[in-house]
Amino acid sequence: MRGFGDKPEIDYSEPAESAPDPGVLRRAIAASAIGNATEWFDYGIYAYGVSYISAAIFPGDTQQATLLALATFAVSFLVRPLGGFVWGPLGDRLGRKHVLAITIVLMAGATFCVGLVPSYAAIGLWAPAIMVVLRMIQGFSTGGEYGGAATFMAEYAPSRRRGFLGSFLEFGTLSGFSLGALLMLGFSMLLTDDQMGSWGWRLPFMVAAPLGLIGVYLRSRLEDTPVFRELEQSGDTEQGAVTQFKDLVGEYWAPVLRLGGLVVALNVVNYTLLTYMPTYLERTIGLSSNHALVVPIIGMLTMMVFLPFAGHISDRVGRKPMWWFSLIGLFIAGVPMFLLMGTNMVGAVIGFAVLGLLYVPQLSTISATFPAMFPTQVRYAGFAIAYNVSTSLFGGTAPAVNDWLVSLTGDHLVPAYYMMIACVIGAIALVKVPETARCPIGGTEIPGTPEAPPQLEYDVEPSGAS
Repeated sequence: MRGFGDKPEIDYSEPAESAPDPGVLRRAIAASAIGNATEWFDYGIYAYGVSYISAAIFPGDTQQATLLALATFAVSFLVRPLGGFVWGPLGDRLGRKHVLAITIVLMAGATFCVGLVPSYAAIGLWAPAIMVVLRMIQGFSTGGEYGGAATFMAEYAPSRRRGFLGSFLEFGTLSGFSLGALLMLGFSMLLTDDQMGSWGWRLPFMVAAPLGLIGVYLRSRLEDTPVFRELEQSGDTEQGAVTQFKDLVGEYWAPVLRLGGLVVALNVVNYTLLTYMPTYLERTIGLSSNHALVVPIIGMLTMMVFLPFAGHISDRVGRKPMWWFSLIGLFIAGVPMFLLMGTNMVGAVIGFAVLGLLYVPQLSTISATFPAMFPTQVRYAGFAIAYNVSTSLFGGTAPAVNDWLVSLTGDHLVPAYYMMIACVIGAIALVKVPETARCPIGGTEIPGTPEAPPQLEYDVEPSGAS
């Protein structure tokens, strides 16, 4: 990839890269990560406040209202594929930057408005209806946010450091989720149960507004990615959504299916550990509500420490060895760690931390692995569509499915079994995924294939690298 000021003739076979200015690279990382943090901030406050939300917004007894609240959380994921089908092709035609500015505004706005929904006691069934609409808006916007943010990050990062720099997008994931969880936990400790049930649970949702404004500001200060601008100059951008879909189905159906399989493993584990765990530990294991909230927070803070290290290791050893280690480790440790979590508070902390650390090699390499599975001209669309279809079917539904199956069977190990099955699906998909560590991702060929530019040597630093 040539530098920003070079002449427009594009030679995608050239392996040498000129790294972007360090200041620009830092702003690109921050602009990408803030959207992910906003998305997962929403998930954190919803997951950690589900008992208050269910009591305030939904009808029925505690169990029925909780299940309705979890089902409403899952509804947002059902519309994520629609967001992927809309925002993904737009991002490949108009550019990553413009679409990401819109999605973060919609996403943060919907989260903010959740805190304003009147209670069921005040307006009856309108309350859950409004909540469902807002969750659908949030899901629709998120359908374009994550694929675009990961693509934006990957296309800005130098090939030799894509794993390390991409890990900060997932640092944003856990930062946002942890911030939301800590806010909800903090308010629950400062306020009485009556105050939390009446208005306290709404306060964390208000924080989404400044997060969204910060994200728009950061993204407005950047040009679009160098990789996309080179594609634009060469005239190889897709000319229409119909043509793009034909290309995806006709030429790139295999990476779409592989990415979908990897996402099954990734997000079943993700939403089981991060989103469902507070409900599971309180209702199934019997921990107090505060203890059930503290356990995942400790685990996530531990995971955050190791994310950049795992991303850096993936730049040296490759993405696939990291994924194999994670999938096999989670498959083996799933049942023992869930049994350990069922013993006491200490066992819950240790069990969650072990599963979380085994999950880190997947989480830290998403932004480096998934965008590199597609060529530039269909990258945003391919990523967004495959990721969001798989997430809507298997990721966001994981809390509700786990809760329903535990209630149906009485088996507290159902979440472990569900994670194990997902890891098997991910392993099958991983077999044919090309290794793309240190592979340039510009051009119109799939990185890591014989037609694409070859891997760069890790120990040869590019001129001007930061």
